[in-house]
Amino acid sequence: MTELCHSPVAGNWPSWVGPDLVAGRTLSFAELKTAGDWIFWVETRPEEQGRAVIVGRRPDGTLMDLTPADRTVGTRVHEYGGGAWDVRMNGEDPEVIFSDRKTGDLWVSNGESSSRVLDGQRVPEQRYADLTWDPAGDGVFCVRETHAGGVPVATLVYVDPKGKETVLAEGADFYAAPRPSPDGAFLAWFSWQNPEMPWTATTLSVAPLDRDTLQLGPATDLTGDEKCSIIEPRWAQDGTLYATSDLPGSWSPIQFTRDERGWTGCFLPFVNAEIGLPHWVFGQRTLLPLSNGELLALGIRQGLNCVLHFANGQWQDVPMGAPVNVPERLTNGNFAWIDTPEDAPSALAIGDMHGRYERFRSSVTFPESVQEDDLSKPEPLSFRTADGAEAHALFYRPASGSSCLAKGEKPPLVVMAHGGPTGRANPAFAFKVQWWTSRGFAVLDVNYRGSTGFGRQYREALDLQWGVVDVEDCLAGVRALIERNLVDPSRCVIRGSSAGGLTVLAALAHSNLFAAGTSLYGVTDLRALAEETHKFEARYLDGLIGPYPEDEAVYLERSPITHAEKINVPVLFLHGGADKVVPLSQAEAMSTKLEHSELHVYPEEGHGFRDREVVEDALVRELGFYQRVFGKTPS
Repeated sequence: MTELCHSPVAGNWPSWVGPDLVAGRTLSFAELKTAGDWIFWVETRPEEQGRAVIVGRRPDGTLMDLTPADRTVGTRVHEYGGGAWDVRMNGEDPEVIFSDRKTGDLWVSNGESSSRVLDGQRVPEQRYADLTWDPAGDGVFCVRETHAGGVPVATLVYVDPKGKETVLAEGADFYAAPRPSPDGAFLAWFSWQNPEMPWTATTLSVAPLDRDTLQLGPATDLTGDEKCSIIEPRWAQDGTLYATSDLPGSWSPIQFTRDERGWTGCFLPFVNAEIGLPHWVFGQRTLLPLSNGELLALGIRQGLNCVLHFANGQWQDVPMGAPVNVPERLTNGNFAWIDTPEDAPSALAIGDMHGRYERFRSSVTFPESVQEDDLSKPEPLSFRTADGAEAHALFYRPASGSSCLAKGEKPPLVVMAHGGPTGRANPAFAFKVQWWTSRGFAVLDVNYRGSTGFGRQYREALDLQWGVVDVEDCLAGVRALIERNLVDPSRCVIRGSSAGGLTVLAALAHSNLFAAGTSLYGVTDLRALAEETHKFEARYLDGLIGPYPEDEAVYLERSPITHAEKINVPVLFLHGGADKVVPLSQAEAMSTKLEHSELHVYPEEGHGFRDREVVEDALVRELGFYQRVFGKTPS
């Protein structure tokens, strides 16, 4: 950019990223799978009120919807869902089993006709996730969550084509990833107990399956003697079982083989990347067994994604775009994946391990006028915190081909605190970032301590410290940018959703770095959250804060609502009226304690905004809020 151009004050630049582009025309892709040379994925369509459809791509390249127009694919197991479908080939035609998000029913469909297998609205209500077709039969393995008016109960079940359910495993608080071996003789899965979370401690099990009775034999615990998170079991065709375990210090692949003495586990050689994702949703895949002991994996290195190939005892980076999960194999030797680069919208891709690939269906098409200068790309940033630790973030500079900073002007800064808090700042192209950078804002997307992708020690640095080190890391990141003369210190704001909302409010209460903040369905009262939240996160705070009510004093001290009087800058609250994860009462109670606050409620939305009009309104409302706070001229 040149300093000689004439532009509005940064933060008010004309932008090519309109709210309709962000919310109205952007498809969303998830959970890509392959069967033969067919490719399948879940496609969410805003123009159909956010309906999720399973789409299949035939080997000749033509596309077809495989689920009926009056159904939306999804599940509310753990509230966050995922893994709501699976596909197999029935001769030359695909056959899909899926959960309907609205009713919880299980359906089988081939694109032309569909039939209901189970009625999820029976009493008690039942929900299903992590569906996996039986390779040796006509049924499906899945996780069942039963709601009987009290605490939901999780089990592993087998559902036959007539809807008969056979319980396979029960007793654990949570189950995930029931994966049958290729011959159907064994079943692997992982489970965990409260107060653990799936990224703190799990148990990986494998058991023989009696094909006549559909009962499991004695299960073998493959976890080992040390506490670890071992997740994502996946079988190779030769019967080798793979998983990813964080016992070495970061999630790393481990293989299990069986002989007459039982199962034996062995870690693969060290790889300089973390291979594994926190199990917030079902259906994530970071490992793909190939033939002859080879593997393909999705890794995270210093916050950025990479694809790795294991062969001949060594790992090697391979150029396969920017997959959101590990690429899946086609029988023609190619792979398919959801491509999420830094400078282009997500798309479906087909290619090989040598950098040759094509993107065949994009989530959105940029306006023809958009050039490279209009796009902001992430720059990995590391910085020291006040206590001497190292933290990480992704930094985005303002980007416009037609506007620029005036001479001597520094851009306003939007700091983003991701949710979870066990999550990460994702480097993939996102309109939630470009919305700001295209208008002249800089963005700092913080991978505070506790984020994934940097190993177990970095993730565990948030243990008992939520509301402390995450806040410190956000503040340290802002100070680092100010010291490097990259942003306007008088025009810094902070925004965050869910757990990130707590970080936002705590940062506002304990610093004077920010001119304003926005909490999107954010946590304000930890005591209320411990008492009201859903089962999946019911004991999550034990590890982040301490056991409740024993450590009630700590909960009180860390809750933003306790320090409301310390917040003297404007705060915008955006919340869904049907939120079951962080109830609306949290935002209502906090906003009434602040002199300069705005609360806007979207009555029909849950935890996270999905409706097109809501997404548009939230973006415009937040932008206008900051512009009013800043005025038209930087100080």
